[in-house]
Amino acid sequence: MAAWRKMSVNDVDGVLRIADVIHPDLPESDYVFAERAKLFPEGCLVLVKDDEVCGYALSHPIRFHQPPALDSLLGNIAPDADQYYIHDLAILPIFRGQGLAAECMGKLLAIAKRYPTTCLVSVYGTASFWARFGFVTEPIDAALSKKLHDYGEDAVYLLCQNNETNTVTVAASTALSLPKQPDNDPEPSLPA
Repeated sequence: MAAWRKMSVNDVDGVLRIADVIHPDLPESDYVFAERAKLFPEGCLVLVKDDEVCGYALSHPIRFHQPPALDSLLGNIAPDADQYYIHDLAILPIFRGQGLAAECMGKLLAIAKRYPTTCLVSVYGTASFWARFGFVTEPIDAALSKKLHDYGEDAVYLLCQNNETNTVTVAASTALSLPKQPDNDPEPSLPA
């Protein structure tokens, strides 16, 4: 059975294999994954089955409305970070529809509740998936709009208020296991 655990730098090769499958048009270097795992290990997870990585999640605190550019290093987690950012949640297609994404979101949003809001960049038409966890579109300024352009034409900046309702929604989704996603409503693919 596949299970989520904390990512280590030893998992980076497996994470890159997943990213190459899920995000061939949004490549990021191995040093980006390794840096995230070192800087904020509690927000970096891998989905593992039989010692093979079959999914991953990267998340960390940021300054409000300032997600990192694609394939860029952070250097550090800003001491004045006031928003949580889900950089990526990617699961191989064969493992989708088993409630694993909802389980991961429960773990990430439990960390995120330390901050007033959580944000992400939705790609590949997955905004409806994220809406299940309370994410909605958020107006953005020109600088953020320019950054989103690198994620593709369909990239959408989404925001979620971290409150008790959100936590209950995630808990219910995790407990019930979300149903298998129809082709027009895919499981998550965020930029890798």
